[in-house]
Amino acid sequence: MQWERLLSLKRQGDTNKRLRAEQDETRLGFEVDYDRIIFSSAFRSLQDKTQVIPLSKTDFVHTRLTHSLEVAVVGRSLGRQVGKQILEKYPHLSKVHGYKMNDFGAIVAAAALAHDIGNPPFGHSGEKAIGDFFKNGFGKQFKDKLTDKEYQDLCTFEGNANGFKILTASTPGAEGGLRLSYATLGAFMKYPKESLPYKPTSHIADKKYGFFQDDKPAFQDVAEELGLLQTRSGDNVSYARHPLTFLVEAADDICYTIIDFEDGINLGLISEEYALEYLIKLVPHINRSKYAALTDKAARVGYLRALAIGKLIDEAVSIFMENEEAILQGAFSKAILDKSKYEAQINDIIKISVENIYQSDEVISKEIAGYEILNRLLTARCKSLTHNPTHYDTLIIQLFGNKREENVSLYTELLTICNEISVMTDGKSLRIFEQLRGFNLRA
Repeated sequence: MQWERLLSLKRQGDTNKRLRAEQDETRLGFEVDYDRIIFSSAFRSLQDKTQVIPLSKTDFVHTRLTHSLEVAVVGRSLGRQVGKQILEKYPHLSKVHGYKMNDFGAIVAAAALAHDIGNPPFGHSGEKAIGDFFKNGFGKQFKDKLTDKEYQDLCTFEGNANGFKILTASTPGAEGGLRLSYATLGAFMKYPKESLPYKPTSHIADKKYGFFQDDKPAFQDVAEELGLLQTRSGDNVSYARHPLTFLVEAADDICYTIIDFEDGINLGLISEEYALEYLIKLVPHINRSKYAALTDKAARVGYLRALAIGKLIDEAVSIFMENEEAILQGAFSKAILDKSKYEAQINDIIKISVENIYQSDEVISKEIAGYEILNRLLTARCKSLTHNPTHYDTLIIQLFGNKREENVSLYTELLTICNEISVMTDGKSLRIFEQLRGFNLRA
């Protein structure tokens, strides 16, 4: 892969080539990507979507929106630091093409900002709930009417693939979705493959999938423009990752590892002593007197969090640059933090978070509720596909705020239903669930 192609400013529908040297520095294309994402309704909905604690009303807990903003900030730092070294290594990128250090930061920040935009209500349990609906629930009856890949898309409903759809799918009055630069779309694509074959290798890019069958042409268009290496062809298409995807992933890994841990401490689910014991291993040279002078627990933990994130940013940049040539060749098969010298300490922190946060009674009980809510919504919405719609079916479709798709395949219609439910907030899905049960009616 070549950086000149990987940094493409092309947008869906372009007829003329966009050159970096001709960009308006006051309104740079990659920065426009960030703006378009942050003003989108799908991004705004993240303010009421689960990061760790579903439907939490405390001041401490991160939502998907605050998490995404923090990942974007870390991603910008990673991108700028890598960009500086890439331009030093390949000076023609700057001298001939006009690329600058901040371009890398802007691409990674925008892709990081959007990295959770396709996640349904109730976090990863929401993805599993949608998949389970088609694998074991009411939706199983559609299996024989779909291809294997179409059915797999639904049974392993993937927020990353749904995010690509949200960013690129045309809607009335908005051809090409948000029309982001292909460089940003490439950096966004963590898993550049179809849903089948399922986990064909241990390569990090094969862990999940990145596009639905409906979006395969759009995905391939982006991959070909960027010059991504094709790793499988024929019936099963996959590509090597865009190099900057590794930085987006690293930003996400850094934030959820450290900040979820911080949330757990502030919520009292993890003892503060763990903060010093585990985070000190990442930042052994802290100013202990300054730490001791902080009287507020949140301030003390925040101080350690900031130092830990800074340390991991620096190390992630070093790992990326040490492996940059292998990454360009598609030969780097791990997440960046998997190569960290602090891997054992990171795993210790994650283990504590799993035991004390992710498996806490509050999280489990609300994830169960999420399953019930999404199953009820999907059942109500999909029933009209099994018979001629009744008046009740029409009312349900109106309640969801959409119209039934005309002249489309069953797969596309099912995918549209999943998408319209996935963009709901936790709160909205709960409200519709209660309406379906006859609650919240005025006397």
